[in-house]
Amino acid sequence: MSDFITVAKLGDIADGQGATFTVGERLVAVFREGDRYHAIDDLCPHMGASLSAGYFENGIVTCPWHAWRFRVCDGTWCDNPRIKTDAFEVRVEGDEIQVRIEK
Repeated sequence: MSDFITVAKLGDIADGQGATFTVGERLVAVFREGDRYHAIDDLCPHMGASLSAGYFENGIVTCPWHAWRFRVCDGTWCDNPRIKTDAFEVRVEGDEIQVRIEK
């Protein structure tokens, strides 16, 4: 069992952007798409670039180093769905954005 951890407040992440947060021992990229938030592992599995620093549009983030593209809803690599990065549950409680990492 794991708990939700508050990572930010509403308004801290601009629409269409991502930000990196430390959740436990993980770096997590949280993306805002309108009033929805998604969280995936911040480190690209290819070479370790920060995915939150990538270009984000239409639910897909593009790694800033080598243009690998990931769906932020589930962490799937767009060019080969057999490869994924971890995705995490996100919820909004009041004005807090919270992420849960399974232990």
